[in-house]
Amino acid sequence: MYIITEAGPKALDLNFTNEISERSGQEIETCFQCQKCASGCPVAEYGEMNTNQILRMIQFGLKDEVLKSKAIWLCVGCETCGARCPNGIRIAAVMDTLREMAIEAGIAPSEKDIYLFHQCFLDSVQSLGRVHEGSMLMKYKLKSGHLMDDVGVGIKLFLKGKLALFPHSVSSKQEVRHIFDWAKKHGQ
Repeated sequence: MYIITEAGPKALDLNFTNEISERSGQEIETCFQCQKCASGCPVAEYGEMNTNQILRMIQFGLKDEVLKSKAIWLCVGCETCGARCPNGIRIAAVMDTLREMAIEAGIAPSEKDIYLFHQCFLDSVQSLGRVHEGSMLMKYKLKSGHLMDDVGVGIKLFLKGKLALFPHSVSSKQEVRHIFDWAKKHGQ
């Protein structure tokens, strides 16, 4: 099925809402567009659409547009949107699901180097049981070639004690690795 838009016909995937609901464990169909999620999102100004618009596009079956959007990769998973949602939709879980689906479909993120950042973040969590911003960012900077970008910000954060020089791992590091192993085994 197709709809006609200003940009031309758009294919609809009528099972998209169900697929996202099943994979994320969230009831997307309960979103009634109150926009509380979007009004609290700290990265809303950087994406081409807000969280409530992503949910509406899922409801309408606009799979290609959603999976190609920059917004799904900019979500930082802070859970502000989920905390504000009157229907208890954990939108961060939805965004994680959308990123997984985009990767599975071979859709490259529209934001340059964002997938690399995503991988560096996960690698840090997997190895230490939590993210160590300093080593994670250094790995990202080396792999992306953006060595000198944000150096001033990094120095300010370090001087204020917000950027630890050495990583702190968690006592349950092995349990975190088991979670990663389980996710790989189950195609997550």
